[in-house]
Amino acid sequence: MTEMVFTTGEVARYTGVNFRTVIRWIERGELSGYKLPGRGDHRVTLSALLEFMHAHNIPIPQEFLPKQKKALVVDDDPAMAKSLVRLLKRHGWQTQVALDGFEAGLALGQFQPSLMTLDLKMPFMDGFKVLQLTRDKFSLESLRILVVSAQGTEDLNKALFNGADGVLEKPFENEQFLKIIHGWFREE
Repeated sequence: MTEMVFTTGEVARYTGVNFRTVIRWIERGELSGYKLPGRGDHRVTLSALLEFMHAHNIPIPQEFLPKQKKALVVDDDPAMAKSLVRLLKRHGWQTQVALDGFEAGLALGQFQPSLMTLDLKMPFMDGFKVLQLTRDKFSLESLRILVVSAQGTEDLNKALFNGADGVLEKPFENEQFLKIIHGWFREE
C-alpha cells in the first residue's frame, strides 16, 4: 500500500501556516520532503508530516489518529453489563453502558459506537424497540448490533429479522462472543 503524500498547501492547512513556510521547513531540512522532477513542487509523506507535527507539538488531525474501537453495552442487568465491559476492555475496546433503552438512545448519538450489544428484555423500552429506533433514526451504517439475550430462538430470530447483525443466547462462553466480534472487526 502506498503512503499518502501531501502538497505544501495541504501541509500548510494541517499545520496552520502559509505554504511558503512549509517550503522553508523543507528547504532547511526541518520537515522531510522532496521535489517533483521537472516541476519543482514539494511533496511530504504522511509519516514525515506526523513526525514533524509530533516533534513540534502541533495537534494531529482527527483523521490521522487511529480509530478507537467503541462499544455500547445495553443491558439492564449490571452484572452482565460489567462482565461484557470487562471482556471488551481486555480486547482494546472503549466502552459505555446503558441500563435501559432510553440511555441507549442518548449514548448512540453522543458516544457513536461501532458495536452495540443489546439485551432484548429491559424495562421502559425493550430491545426490539431500541433495535427499531436505532436502525430508523441513527445513520450509523458502520454500527454492528449483537443481540445478547436469554429470550430464546424465536425472539433471537425476530431480532435478526428486525436489523440485528448477530445474536448470542445467554448464557454463553466468552470465546463465542469474541469469535463474533473478531469476525466483524478484523485488525487492519
